[in-house]
Amino acid sequence: MILPIARWAAWERGPARKITFLVFLSFLFLRALGQPASDGLRPTEPLPQDAGVLGLRLMLRRLGTTARLMHTTAHPDDEDGGMMTLEARGKGDTVLLLTLNRGEGGQNKVGSNLFDVLGVLRTLELSGADRYYGVEQRFTRVADFGFSKNPEETFQKWNGHEVALADMVRVIRTFRPDVLVSRFQGSDRDGHGNHQASGIVTREAFRAAADPNRFPEQIKEGLLPWQAKKFYFDNVCPFRSNECAPENYTVKLSTGEKDPLLGMTYIQFAMEGLRHQLSQGLGGLSIDGGPHYAFYRLVDSSLPPTAGKDGHEQGFFDGIDTTLPALASRLGGDEVKVPWLRPELVKLQGFVEQASQAVDSDPAKAGVALLAGAQAAGEVIAQVSGQPLPEGERRELLGNLRLKREQFLEAANLALGVTGSVAVDAPIGATPEDAFVAVPGQSFEVTLRVRNGGATVLTLKGAGLELPSAWKVVAISAMVAAVRPGQEATARFRVTVPENAEYTRPYWHRNDPETDAVNTVDDARYATLPFPPPPLEAHVNYLLDALQGTVRGVGMVRYKDSAGFEQRRALAVAPPFSVAIEPTSQVIPVGRRDTRVVRVVLKSGLAGSATVTARLAAPKGWQVEPVLRHVSLTKVGEPRECEFKVAPATTREGRYELKASLEYQNRTYAEGYTVVTRDDLDTFYYYQPAVQRVSVVDVKMPAGLRIGYIMGAGDDIPEVLRQIGLDVTLIPPAELSTADLGKYQTIVVGIRAYDTQKELAAQNQRLLDFVSAGGTLVVQYETDLGNFNGGHFTPYPATLARGRVSVEEAPVEILAPQDRVFHEPNEIAARDFEGWVQERGLYFMEKWDEKYTALLASHDPGEESLKGGLLRASYGKGTYIYTGYAFFRQLPAGVPGAVRLYVNLLSAGRGR
Repeated sequence: MILPIARWAAWERGPARKITFLVFLSFLFLRALGQPASDGLRPTEPLPQDAGVLGLRLMLRRLGTTARLMHTTAHPDDEDGGMMTLEARGKGDTVLLLTLNRGEGGQNKVGSNLFDVLGVLRTLELSGADRYYGVEQRFTRVADFGFSKNPEETFQKWNGHEVALADMVRVIRTFRPDVLVSRFQGSDRDGHGNHQASGIVTREAFRAAADPNRFPEQIKEGLLPWQAKKFYFDNVCPFRSNECAPENYTVKLSTGEKDPLLGMTYIQFAMEGLRHQLSQGLGGLSIDGGPHYAFYRLVDSSLPPTAGKDGHEQGFFDGIDTTLPALASRLGGDEVKVPWLRPELVKLQGFVEQASQAVDSDPAKAGVALLAGAQAAGEVIAQVSGQPLPEGERRELLGNLRLKREQFLEAANLALGVTGSVAVDAPIGATPEDAFVAVPGQSFEVTLRVRNGGATVLTLKGAGLELPSAWKVVAISAMVAAVRPGQEATARFRVTVPENAEYTRPYWHRNDPETDAVNTVDDARYATLPFPPPPLEAHVNYLLDALQGTVRGVGMVRYKDSAGFEQRRALAVAPPFSVAIEPTSQVIPVGRRDTRVVRVVLKSGLAGSATVTARLAAPKGWQVEPVLRHVSLTKVGEPRECEFKVAPATTREGRYELKASLEYQNRTYAEGYTVVTRDDLDTFYYYQPAVQRVSVVDVKMPAGLRIGYIMGAGDDIPEVLRQIGLDVTLIPPAELSTADLGKYQTIVVGIRAYDTQKELAAQNQRLLDFVSAGGTLVVQYETDLGNFNGGHFTPYPATLARGRVSVEEAPVEILAPQDRVFHEPNEIAARDFEGWVQERGLYFMEKWDEKYTALLASHDPGEESLKGGLLRASYGKGTYIYTGYAFFRQLPAGVPGAVRLYVNLLSAGRGR
């Protein structure tokens, strides 16, 4: 198979779109250093290939070139990881991946979290993959609003081209790539409307970034226009083919070539990263070690022709001199103003060559050469800064030189075996979930450690913490003057967090994630970054042969997890108190006055005990008991629940809110945070206001209906059904072989259950027997077409396909208006399809036996009607229903018509 990994993901799973590793401001600059954990690699540790001699050799590849490449995609998992790994790790290019959105509108194959918390998870997952690709990561403000079939709908949701284009231009003007590479073309061939929009915007950005009249506000900020030299796009050859017609491509890249430093092929190494994207169902992917290729076509260029007579190039950078001395050539006629520059650049190249020659025989000698290179680069930077060069030329030159200086320093550390770590003392008594959180107004201690793993004595010349403004630091102990081989030196500091410290949280938000398709940026300093950087970093300077080196680290908290293993997470800042409501949404039938219990969950980040006051505010006319509760919080991070009884006053349909708050020392706290993490990922935080959204729905309930629910990939439908008064029991798939199914009148198969639950497929006949005996079985959408169609899970032949209706406002036609599904117990009419969110449905049946009745039809604008989204059949004494309509989104959102229709489906077998 030809595909550089995510081509497989983006196409094979079609429309299915899309809590890791705190992303560094630069892949090169801010790596957290330290010793590997004894129980395996942690997400905060360097990969084995980035440590020791292997890491040094990879860094020497980077030092030998100034090539800069920027790759654009629409969603996490779209990226061509094989290509990026080849360029970044195989050739040493500096590579940046710009992903337009964070995949927040997709499905979640590892849980029920959707929307913006899913976006945080997928940002972490993609950042985990980026470690393997060896690239930096950026995003734009546009959000994944769900599947789109065309770019017109996408741009309509994204407020036109300008939002995504402005952010892409900003990244180009900041990163200043030589080559721009789009994953997508901007045509129907790309499939997803977001994909097509990505290709369209990238082509526009190639020229727009160089035009000072486009987005002049960026020029006023200090950015300068930038014209990349060449623009390529992907997706030019037949899908999953290892062959491509010569006229279709300009560049053919061998991603199936084995790299001795990586220990596998480029595409295999990239696949190791892609497998972190578990929410997309990619954890089980693998690829053989045979030949694999990536094909790209040159679309636009600011250079003279660079292709050979056959129309092909050897690589993206044909026609671009990416050697260090060539930085002088980029000045054009202005090179005469700095005649000393080229010889100095040749000298820098010489230091790289010296280190490369010594890397195996004498790493310390290589380290000295690299430190000399860093010093020489610093001297050139100082000289260039004062030269009368045009601003654009000077900035480009300085940017490349500063990057080279940092690469020299990092390579020197690898050659000399110098590592650093910054250990933050965990709060006493903290739970694992909150062990890595600092609180405004509180203090903590930090140990800065540098280890000399080489063979030469190092003289230490100063160490310090790098903190946000207003943070206070006091040195407790200083480092020794020198550290011998095999030994380490430490320094201790006490840090106080100011009362107004910024919390570690996303710098963007959407007011309504169900409808907003563009994020609001709350802090422009971090615009386009995956996350804000960690608050605590540190450095240690050392001398070797009068040459200075620097080792850096990110503040990490060490703690023991529930299994007793040591874990490390980057320090974060969180509020003194967290307030949350469980559940965050509720659906209540009109007229129900029965008391509901609302749980308010409180957590403290303070080291001592605190007595707080919790309140719950409700709409006018609703009764809340008690008015307030006094709660004692005694342990850091330990959740304490307090219950309020709420009697709603609901006489008609509508939407309402319950709001929780906590008061302490005359301050009010009304939001809570979720720690988003996983064993293979780093950690970030998702904040939510302590609000419960209540949807009051006019729905009639069947009496005495007992429902069994088989959970699939995870959804919140069972909870909603219980809220409206239905009797729902979860049936574990592992118990299907022995469970008494006869006690249920209806059984529901959750979303993607056949995809994710092997026991379900094995016991499917028991479900069909349940139907034959008089039960009702409701099967919700599945995504693995081969598994579902090949398993013959339906009572009569039916073929599942990828048909979907992505426009949530698309008209819906009732095909069988006489069917009792539309009358009992609720009358269903056109109004019941109003107010749906994100999409109508997905994975509709394409063909079916005549024994099925198609109940609904719908279609996206300009397309043929799809009738396979809701099928019903009598089987024996019972009723079988397949539905691809997106109830898993509608019910938690409290969409009234969807609730009524779903209740009718559950009741469909009654009265037969």
